[in-house]
Amino acid sequence: MDAWFHKQNKLIQVILLIIPVVNWFVEILVRWSAVLKKGGLISIVLAIIVTFGGLFIGWVDAIWTLLFNKLLGE
Repeated sequence: MDAWFHKQNKLIQVILLIIPVVNWFVEILVRWSAVLKKGGLISIVLAIIVTFGGLFIGWVDAIWTLLFNKLLGE
């Protein structure tokens, strides 16, 4: 799922991360997919945080994606 997300246009990524319930769902899928592929302590911590408080993190990631073209912590 993380590879699919990163292949999308930046506008599509930001739209997916702005919509409240959609951003939480996308964040969970992308973050846990990245943990399963790459691992890493930061990825695991962010995946756990997103699982329980993902709505706010999704909006932060939308801004981060606009500025740096990647999700926070990648």
